[in-house]
Amino acid sequence: MGISPIGWIHTLGSLPAIPLAAYMLVRHGRITPETSTGRAYFWSMLLGALSAYPVAHQPVSTVIATATLVFLLLGYGLAKWQPEARLGAYIQTISLSISAFLLMIPAVTESLRRLPVGNPLVTDLKDPLLLGVQGTLFLILIVGVPLQLRALYKQRAIGGQ
Repeated sequence: MGISPIGWIHTLGSLPAIPLAAYMLVRHGRITPETSTGRAYFWSMLLGALSAYPVAHQPVSTVIATATLVFLLLGYGLAKWQPEARLGAYIQTISLSISAFLLMIPAVTESLRRLPVGNPLVTDLKDPLLLGVQGTLFLILIVGVPLQLRALYKQRAIGGQ
């Protein structure tokens, strides 16, 4: 089965968020809404999350899209209305890290279920390869977020904020 036009919009619209998030995580240690890269991440994620609704084939897809929107809007809302609030920066970091995680789960799931074309690596949602990749992403999240928060704390302690 091919990809519908809205499916292409969804895929191509959300795809840039992956390297954008990776870049910010490596460069800044977190997703930074105030940068041009952060703004591009926001728009890519927003397009991807909103366009997930018409292409969703499973109920869990709409749950993931809704959760992604909540965490994305929370993280960027805090950036806009509480840029200097100490607690806000931590909540923002957690929220935007979760948004990236929620992007990666369907991205790897769909990639493994569709590629290579005609002979995908995974045909069942309970396949050990798929579950292993998803588990690894979750492990990265639960290890990575505390590391991000620690780095943010140290950065703020040095900067006097």
